[in-house]
Amino acid sequence: MGRRLVPLTLDNVSDLPHRCRTCVFWELDPVSGEAAVAAGRSGAEKEAWISAVLLEWGSCGRIVYIDDLPVGFVLYAPPAYVPRSLAFPTSPVSRDAVQLMTAWIMPGYQGQGLGRVMAQTVAKDLLRRDVKAIEAFGDTRWKEPACVLPADHLTAVGFKTVRPHTRYPRLRLELRTTLSWKEDVELALDRLLGAVKKEPALRPL
Repeated sequence: MGRRLVPLTLDNVSDLPHRCRTCVFWELDPVSGEAAVAAGRSGAEKEAWISAVLLEWGSCGRIVYIDDLPVGFVLYAPPAYVPRSLAFPTSPVSRDAVQLMTAWIMPGYQGQGLGRVMAQTVAKDLLRRDVKAIEAFGDTRWKEPACVLPADHLTAVGFKTVRPHTRYPRLRLELRTTLSWKEDVELALDRLLGAVKKEPALRPL
């Protein structure tokens, strides 16, 4: 079984699940996002966002392939590139952190270690760029797949609340605070990416 992890680019953005390929929840502010969807140009806006981040910051995601079949992805970027984050009551994301936007692994491929491999790749990529932490907004009332991650799951895998809120707390995972950062980060991202069968919290957008 061939396994490849490839940086997200304009050449392979079409390999994202269709709903995710045209979703601009994080990439645009609420007003612009609604306008893009109404005008039927959300897919083009998604590609424009990826292009801008690639040119100015570098790779903002990874796609995992099994025998050339895209079975999962993770998307992340500095807060300056995530306009929607400013609409949350617990914003802004810290300047020294990168925001974990969303992630997904095809249900039939969860529990096979792909999440851990993706986690290692994300952690190594961010540490190479001297990123200090990963932050994410959580949803305390999460009941079904959505763009915002479930808060209780984030805390369960090591994220700490840095800005509490009844609905949308902001949480943070440090990358360099302890000697065991690598194991902690890999475990946390592994679970978030759905590699642990008992905790497949993230689904397609």
